[in-house]
Amino acid sequence: MSHLIPEKLHIRYLLGVSPETLALLGLYTLTHSDASGDLYLAVGPDYDHKQISGLYMRLMRDEVLSEWKNDQDGLSIHVYWHVSGGLAFGMASWRESIFRNEMPLVLEAICYGDRKLFAQDTRLDDGKTWVHFQVSQVNRD
Repeated sequence: MSHLIPEKLHIRYLLGVSPETLALLGLYTLTHSDASGDLYLAVGPDYDHKQISGLYMRLMRDEVLSEWKNDQDGLSIHVYWHVSGGLAFGMASWRESIFRNEMPLVLEAICYGDRKLFAQDTRLDDGKTWVHFQVSQVNRD
């Protein structure tokens, strides 16, 4: 299991969102570089579709999208993992197992990326975490 190296986390705030905009309105888009191990977190009022629409992402999806929800059960964060088979880095099932091992790193990156929000609203520390896996395999028939 990996631990977050803050210098390898690159955070972008989109469309008027900033670390000082403390609200549960942000959606998180997290991607990574297989080559460098760097993580790229975008926080905005919508997912960063530009970040997840490049050629590489269309060939091999492995991004994480997250959002806070406030319902009758209280605050919870929903994490959506999208994994598909790739041309260069193995089958989706193998990559899914890597994602499951790296789940604590992903949650740590989100918490670190929005740490000012977490510092102001301590309810977030007690919120439930729901992880939704979407895994598909590319058929090569």
